Amino acid sequence: MSTESLNRTSGVDKDPSPQVINTTVNVDVLKQRIIDQKKKERVKRTIIFSSVCVSLGVLTILSF
Repeated sequence: MSTESLNRTSGVDKDPSPQVINTTVNVDVLKQRIIDQKKKERVKRTIIFSSVCVSLGVLTILSF
């Protein structure tokens, strides 16, 4: 075993002191993020569905 790996791990603190941080979360911001995410998913699904419908229509028209 090399001494480099031992030296590298020996620098790690064994007992890190836990830090207590009081943070407040703005629920409205989180709700808005969820709403925006759902809107993006809805737009994605609409685009995919529309492209599938258009593709089927084009294939139907080209087959006749």
